[in-house]
Amino acid sequence: MERMVDRIADPWGARTPYGPGEAWPVRTDTHLAEGVRPEDVEQWVQAASLLHSNGDAMDIAVRHGRIVGVRGRAADRVNRGRLGPKDLFGWQANASPDRLTSPLIREGGRLTPCDWDTAMDRIVTRTRALLDEHGPGSIAFYTSGQLYLEEYYTLAVLARAGIGTNHLDGNTRLCTATAAEALKETFGCDGQPGSYADVDHADTLALFGHNMAETQPVLWMRVLDRLDGPAPPRLVCVDPRPTPSARRASVHLAPRPGTNVALLNALLHEIIRTGHVDQAYVQAHTVGFDELERQVAPCTPAWAADICDVPEAAVREAAEILGGAQRLLSTVLQGVYQSHQATAAAVQVNNLHLIRGMLGRPGAGLLQMNGQPTAENTRECGADGDLPGFRNWQNDEHVADLARVWNVEPKDIPHYAPPTPALQIFRYAEQGSVKLLWISGTNPAVSLPELTRIRSILGQDGLFTVVQDLFPTETAQLADVVLPAATWGEKTGTFTNADRTVHLAEKAVDPPGQARPDLDVFLDYARRMDFRDKDGGPLVHWHGPEEAFEAWKRCSAGRPCDYTGLTYDLLRGGSGIPWPCTDGAPEGTERLYADGITWAAPETCESYGKDLVTGASVDVVEYRSLNPDGKAVLKAAEYLPPHEEPSPEYPLQLSTGRTLYHFHTRTKTGRVPQLNAAAPEVWVELSPAQAARQELAEGDLVDVTTPRGALRGRLRITAIRDGLIFVPFHYGYWDTEAGHRPPEDGRPGRAANETTVTDWDPASKQPLYKVAAARITRVERGDGSPAPAPTTTASAPADPGAVPATVGGPSARSVQTTGDHEDRKEPEGA
Repeated sequence: MERMVDRIADPWGARTPYGPGEAWPVRTDTHLAEGVRPEDVEQWVQAASLLHSNGDAMDIAVRHGRIVGVRGRAADRVNRGRLGPKDLFGWQANASPDRLTSPLIREGGRLTPCDWDTAMDRIVTRTRALLDEHGPGSIAFYTSGQLYLEEYYTLAVLARAGIGTNHLDGNTRLCTATAAEALKETFGCDGQPGSYADVDHADTLALFGHNMAETQPVLWMRVLDRLDGPAPPRLVCVDPRPTPSARRASVHLAPRPGTNVALLNALLHEIIRTGHVDQAYVQAHTVGFDELERQVAPCTPAWAADICDVPEAAVREAAEILGGAQRLLSTVLQGVYQSHQATAAAVQVNNLHLIRGMLGRPGAGLLQMNGQPTAENTRECGADGDLPGFRNWQNDEHVADLARVWNVEPKDIPHYAPPTPALQIFRYAEQGSVKLLWISGTNPAVSLPELTRIRSILGQDGLFTVVQDLFPTETAQLADVVLPAATWGEKTGTFTNADRTVHLAEKAVDPPGQARPDLDVFLDYARRMDFRDKDGGPLVHWHGPEEAFEAWKRCSAGRPCDYTGLTYDLLRGGSGIPWPCTDGAPEGTERLYADGITWAAPETCESYGKDLVTGASVDVVEYRSLNPDGKAVLKAAEYLPPHEEPSPEYPLQLSTGRTLYHFHTRTKTGRVPQLNAAAPEVWVELSPAQAARQELAEGDLVDVTTPRGALRGRLRITAIRDGLIFVPFHYGYWDTEAGHRPPEDGRPGRAANETTVTDWDPASKQPLYKVAAARITRVERGDGSPAPAPTTTASAPADPGAVPATVGGPSARSVQTTGDHEDRKEPEGA
């Protein structure tokens, strides 16, 4: 059956209900440019989604050398043909007229076009001078969660073994560093234990700080189809906003921001008190239960209700559901990762699964989610604070093994301290020890906290900044050299989603002008720098993406993220494949830990863990004493109050986050007509009660002020928890008159991060975007028009009849085809 659906007004599309243990039915979503019919498409080229972390497989439609649409891949395990709004419409950004098409260098205070040789010579000359004068610690790299595996791995090799710097991190530090850290704290190693297929089997779902409906809309479609099918799972949702997920929950807990550990400790308390612990599993596979039991003993639902400002009965009901589950799937995202005690809270979700024995079997899954399409690859490849292949920087044998793979001496790989996290890199740049900062595929002048400070750092005369991007972003406007990059659809490579599924994305069209794939840029830099291994051969010896992939496979061999069974040919035509994929598991691995905990032994683990309060690294002697047999660690945490609490001057709390229709700083989605029309401008959310106390109304122009700064936007009154302000963080200045900063006349800007605090979780070093003290004041009364916020999402108005519904119109209509298409495979060019 075929139908047309407005995918802005109806983001999740038609339902295909199914029951527990059944296969998720196929639904193939297609969107083509106006006037293009399916028979007009000259070539369908395999790819996967770039604008979120779900890994939705798709085919790119090509006509006359241009991208003209996309179609979901029905054979794929991740999406079974479905696509979300950003998938369906986001490809249009590739053809935006303001793409960077030639390198730029700063001359006389202005960025002027030049050729590649001039730009690269300037970078190489500065690199060599700094190495000679100040050493490798003067050079830092800050990359993305949107490049390809092959590009991250090449960057990791040239940065760590070529330059010899410890200063390499990704913007994944801002979104899912806590996911990695929590997995290392519990299991000794990164790697998602669960699978998206666990949705098909679970009788209970728990979403902790995860607005799945907006951040992973296709995964939410899968959940919706289970909720609308026979024997639906029960749903527990923890979120201070009335998200679409919260509206479908059996229990919705909306805690005060910064109190996640208190809530989770109370849930653990109740599960232990009511005898729902799988004692056999705990005994066989964990250490630390006695300490956990002692820590949560006083954490009653009444205690948590007081701290978290949630009903005690709701805490008990949630614990009863979680304790009674036979097949529990939990997901965790930014509501935990970007809040106070982030790692400690995420670890308590791990503890919940361990004491219940909910790992390694269908429906019993745990997903510490990612926020970007290739966040998993930054972690695997050593481009965001880890050594490649999940090797342990404190383990000399791991460092020696990596040196063997790269054919360098172990001393050439910096491991004198943990790899430097992003906010520390910027601190070093502020202090002057980092003198060259190469930023690829990210926009810190909008995405980092306390933007006045970040702009000051990037504008320093003593910092030489290279920006490698698609567009003249706010960050690019502050650079010394700007390099035009190719993007998705214009280059070939692999990327791995949040449940470890590896996809191949092939080049469909040429990039505009002189834009180059990031891999080509890094290879050119390595060649010009003449990086050598210990035998005098090229350190980076590959020349294209498939060769780089084969080099990565050698690095991954025998490690938790083993790719040795994968090839480009194997990834063509059918479904993505979850790692590890080896000779022993040629079809990949659906779930980790089906046969017990495998990578926590002192000799093999990626990390010995950290103190969750101070962030200090645990040493091998302490870890071996705690966990000699390599079991999962039940790590207890005491609740501690947030660092910044409301006060008479700042009586409210501010939380920032995402909306369904945009991604990060809108460099792509803001250039897509359907997506931008759905959420064209920043807005501010407030509860009806707080709005009434301050005599504020829908559409009023308001300022949100914190001790760092202020932002200005129109007010949307929603069912958000009382006392909380929410602002989406996507909006910067590239599409305003100011260009890359707030207005010069002193009016507040619109970027949420003008207000956020420079503070981070001690263990994961992830910034805290969801716990700031704030106040809200009216600038002017509205004219009766609503705030520019969608009505289909968590920003829906508290009074639905007061605001017109969000619609996309004819240009947002996409084809949805349901039926038995699961075995359809069309080769490239079909």
